[in-house]
Amino acid sequence: MKNMNQTSCGAFSLSRRNFLQLVPMVAAGCVAAPAPRGPKKIAAIVSTYYQNSHADVIVSRLLETQTLDGKGERLDLVLSSLYTDQVPKTDKSRTLATTHGFKIYKTVEEALTLGTGRLAVDGVLLVAEHGNYPISDTGQVIYPKRRLFEEVQRVFRKTGRAVPVFIDKHIADNWTDAKWIYDTAKELGAPLMAGSSLPTLWRRPIADVPRGARLEEMLAVSYHTLDAYGFHALEMMQCLAERRVGGETGIRQVQCLENDAVWAAGEQGVYSDELMKEAFTRLERPPKGDWRAQVKNPVLWVIDYDDGFRARVLTLNNVVGEWAVAWRERGVTKPVSTCFWTQEARPFMHFAHLLEGVNQMFQTGKPAWPAERTLMTSGLLDALLQSKKQSGKILATNHLRFAYRTDWNWRQPPEPPKGRPMDGQ
Repeated sequence: MKNMNQTSCGAFSLSRRNFLQLVPMVAAGCVAAPAPRGPKKIAAIVSTYYQNSHADVIVSRLLETQTLDGKGERLDLVLSSLYTDQVPKTDKSRTLATTHGFKIYKTVEEALTLGTGRLAVDGVLLVAEHGNYPISDTGQVIYPKRRLFEEVQRVFRKTGRAVPVFIDKHIADNWTDAKWIYDTAKELGAPLMAGSSLPTLWRRPIADVPRGARLEEMLAVSYHTLDAYGFHALEMMQCLAERRVGGETGIRQVQCLENDAVWAAGEQGVYSDELMKEAFTRLERPPKGDWRAQVKNPVLWVIDYDDGFRARVLTLNNVVGEWAVAWRERGVTKPVSTCFWTQEARPFMHFAHLLEGVNQMFQTGKPAWPAERTLMTSGLLDALLQSKKQSGKILATNHLRFAYRTDWNWRQPPEPPKGRPMDGQ
């Protein structure tokens, strides 16, 4: 089992310990850029930028404050430049550039160098979650994350400096690309964070896995598409599971079951009916009556970890439209459960809490949570969809048998401001 320690960097002194940290970055031709004081200049590299897209609800917070109306908290970040991979008719970035005075560049290199030929920003937001892109043979949208990161790292190598990078949601749609991005960032000494807003969400009721808990089993309920929303469910599960005794140990095997095979698995004890019903109690709109007959294409993800911990994710479209999770600890009779709640209206305040963690990395040079979590969930989603493609075959996941630990702690966010119409500011 391989142990992956998260990479962080900042200003270096020439102590023996820091010298040893500096060696691999010098060998790669890059040195992590020290974090200067004052507002951090950010380059946003996005797939597309329209109302309520991920680029809008993340990057626009640097322009219109955390509440997207100019009236909220303003982070100590300045959007210096933007690159858009696609420009639809609904694009809003050009109007924002005129209003707020940042420049839109035609290439990633120009966005990072501001046309100077040297790295001229303090951090990179890589947001590639929407746009018109092809679909993989496992049903995932092939967002250009590797291509865009290749251009980012090329600038780091060319200029001999690296700055923190945040990648929205999964690192890439397949394990090969996700691992390459992770390894390249580590090689160059570029602090890396990734992931979705799910770990930072409101939990109703407030609940968390105690650090060092002896978890036995966890079950999550999810909805919508397997690639986009299924990834959210995995992030919800993993940010809890990684807190168990010993930290994360890695995943041994996975399986994806569909339709009648899901109900048969329940009868065979593959997942806990008790935990499923416990998760249902946390939903604002729990299933009622003969709900199984109403489910459209039920999907079960079976995830078995190296240390014996079992995790299950049920996607129950047509009867579940929220995320909830229940878990059981060894020696504890009653399971614990909670709903992960999102604000489905502007200002989509859950993205503000995601950005708070990203801002922490931009300010300190140290990731707020480990990139290994998102490397794990990115690879896990890919493996589960590979199992689906192979008609529910159990797949060994030796590549996911790596360990990591985190000192990140969730905290309940303050209640969000009143939601506004999605077609407004």
